[in-house]
Amino acid sequence: MTGMTRGMVIIGAGECGGRAALALRDLGYEGPVTLVGDEPHLPYERPPLSKDAMAGGVPEIKAIASDEILAEKSIRHIHSIQAAAIDRAAHTVRLSDGSVLPYDKLLLATGSTPRKLPMPGLGGRCVYLRTFADALAIRAHFKAGNRIAVIGGGFIGLELAAVARKLGAAVTVIEAQPRILMRGVPAEIAKVVHDTHVAEGVDIACGEGIASIADDGRQVRIALAGGREILADLAIIGIGAVPVTALAAEAGLAIDNGISVDAELRSSDPDIFAAGDCCSFPLAVYGGHRVRLEAWRNAQEQGALAAKNMLGAAEAHAAVPWFWSDQYGLSLQIAGLSDEGRSTVRRDLGEDAFILFHLAEDGRLVAASGIGPGNAVARDIRLAEMLIGKRARPAPEALGSQAVKLKSLLAA
Repeated sequence: MTGMTRGMVIIGAGECGGRAALALRDLGYEGPVTLVGDEPHLPYERPPLSKDAMAGGVPEIKAIASDEILAEKSIRHIHSIQAAAIDRAAHTVRLSDGSVLPYDKLLLATGSTPRKLPMPGLGGRCVYLRTFADALAIRAHFKAGNRIAVIGGGFIGLELAAVARKLGAAVTVIEAQPRILMRGVPAEIAKVVHDTHVAEGVDIACGEGIASIADDGRQVRIALAGGREILADLAIIGIGAVPVTALAAEAGLAIDNGISVDAELRSSDPDIFAAGDCCSFPLAVYGGHRVRLEAWRNAQEQGALAAKNMLGAAEAHAAVPWFWSDQYGLSLQIAGLSDEGRSTVRRDLGEDAFILFHLAEDGRLVAASGIGPGNAVARDIRLAEMLIGKRARPAPEALGSQAVKLKSLLAA
């Protein structure tokens, strides 16, 4: 590590950036480490912002590290400030307050931002969830007698719908697609989630485009293309996320559905890395197919991997994607990318829990999607994840049989 005096700079103090900063120290790096974030908080986990934690008293930040730990590890945390420009030739980052940070290696962990609904008529009662401050503002409206409209039937929208119902609000979910969870979730599992929401009293309108929105400051009036009108005290917009790439693009880095990085998370500049929601990368387990993942575990894993490679490890990303969602005591877990599958085998686990195994044309297991109460599917999804990582071709009849333990397929 000799000659490294300018240090490591990380832009983005969320899950990914925070994990990378800690990993640099755990790996024995002793030079300066600077973490820059635009929020006033310590690095924190975002998943609780839309899940059951919101249903408690006052939501609290689940910090990745305390001020004491950051100080003990000599990690400088600059908060409430944005990175304004990267000078690649000079190896510096200029911040929005005019100060300049030199770097040996730079990590961009800028994350993603909610996709904006491109319609006129949106006011202060039409909101998006990204930050803890957003979560607090939304949570204040979740109470009996309030009407909540959720625009978008993806994970975040549905998780918030579940919390709002739990707290007594009337909830309508509006999804333009033919069903909820169109992206990456099999129809059979999406139906279980849909039916559970309906049983809990949520009104779900699928295949319905929005003709107009009018927010007069007191309520939101949403006119659907089919003629129906929905009135809400708050409209939460959850129609996906876009990677935060402006800083990278202005610096001339390659962009391809996010900051384009190689298998080692290195951008088109060898001294600049990117990790987490903001980058697209080749996924080894799918033959180098380029993907961008918006997932908590991916942010964790890539933050740690980026730290290793900033220190010269040259280690390729090899993890299998994993997603999860909790709604009404149901847990949905997906290992791999179900869209990569060409055939499906179902395994029933009892207690209304089941797993769908997705196989490629050559019989290779490429994904597993499970749903059930509590932790009913967790162990088998973990085993499936290991089978996917090994590029296993288990016999379909073995996958479908409860009598055959997945662990025995892994041993084989």
